[in-house]
Amino acid sequence: MSLLTDIADAIYDGDLDTVVAQTNSAIQNETPALEILEKGLMAGMDRVGQDFKAGDLFIPEVLIASRAMQAGMEILKPLLVTQKIKSPGKIILGTVQGDLHDIGKNLVAIMLQGAGFEVIDLGVDVSKEVFLKAIIENKPNLVGMSSLLTTTMPQMPEIIETIKQAGLRDHVKIMVGGAPLNENYAQKIGADGYAQNSSIAVELAKSLINT
Repeated sequence: MSLLTDIADAIYDGDLDTVVAQTNSAIQNETPALEILEKGLMAGMDRVGQDFKAGDLFIPEVLIASRAMQAGMEILKPLLVTQKIKSPGKIILGTVQGDLHDIGKNLVAIMLQGAGFEVIDLGVDVSKEVFLKAIIENKPNLVGMSSLLTTTMPQMPEIIETIKQAGLRDHVKIMVGGAPLNENYAQKIGADGYAQNSSIAVELAKSLINT
């Protein structure tokens, strides 16, 4: 098996030590950093995402795999920067004000990073002012909002309205997610899409970037 296959398998298994060792070996063998990223790290996370979506993997396995992927990314980052590798897009994520749930958001961040996106995670309990400031400062392609409580769902249309009032709505696509939400609610509040889970979030982000 090739080093890149070994890396992908180790990502899937959450084997951090092997990911680090084989990533370093691939670099020593002069394998291009982008190839290591795409055919090693991202290939492994793609499999994790597919099996998580299918119900064959669960949150603990995804978190362990993501830790292994992050270790490989830390090694590759300096090389990717020098090679000026372009990510598919930049996304700002946050759980809306009044809501402290972050597991779903964190999984989305992990899977998006695994797909090569530049992720700016604002954390939890994020106000509309903080979302707006982050959009102005970072100029993302996408904004992702999460709400796990029915009581905090109304924050989402307020954030969208704040973005509109600032004249920035045409510059960003907005995706939403969270247990109490659905596609109808996303359309009602003027979001561009709804993601039921982290795997769908990656597919949605890619499709929104390309529209």
